[in-house]
Amino acid sequence: MANILVCDDDKQIVEAIEIYLKNEGYHVLKAYDGEEAVRLIRKEDIHLLIIDVMMPRLDGIHATLKIREHSSIPIIILSAKSEDADKILGLNIGADDYITKPFNPLELVARVRSSLRRYTMLGSVGKENASVYRAGGLCINDETKEVSVDGENVKLTPIEYNILLLLVKNQGKVYSIDQIYESIWNEDAIGADNTVAVHIRHIREKIEINPKEPKYLKVVWGVGYKVDKQD
Repeated sequence: MANILVCDDDKQIVEAIEIYLKNEGYHVLKAYDGEEAVRLIRKEDIHLLIIDVMMPRLDGIHATLKIREHSSIPIIILSAKSEDADKILGLNIGADDYITKPFNPLELVARVRSSLRRYTMLGSVGKENASVYRAGGLCINDETKEVSVDGENVKLTPIEYNILLLLVKNQGKVYSIDQIYESIWNEDAIGADNTVAVHIRHIREKIEINPKEPKYLKVVWGVGYKVDKQD
């Protein structure tokens, strides 16, 4: 059973989310500001965080930044803001997903389920069969869920890992943004461009010596992304 931390300064929202998550069999922990959320994640075995942006003491953005210093658990940000710039900010600072208020609780539950499935695939809750994939100096061990470049370990978030694994397992094949989104998020690619682009940029910053001239993760302009076959 997954442990989910819900953090919002509005106690009614926290209680409503708790009801829906408990109905799905999840164990729910609660926090009402960012500082409390950071403290609980360091203390408890949390598998996913749902956190509001606007809160007293420590907001959701800065709390996410602190959490990402030591944890790769899935983070879903809640916010009343729906502009693309705010969504991109949330993804840029390490969130895995973003949902705007007011939201459909059933949609939130579906996103929680999807994020946990990706997290499980990454090996934090479970493991898959042993398999190693290489593209030149880039190596992915899909048993231990470790990524290395020229022997140096690289730390990726669950979504970054799964995007890179998809492309490395299918070297030479070009995936469109919609194909990447539908493969990783398991939902229709509506407004996926910015979301995928942000994660691709993060992956490049971590695996490439010069992200502006990538050796591994390349763009095919007007088509999509690929990892070239390499010896």
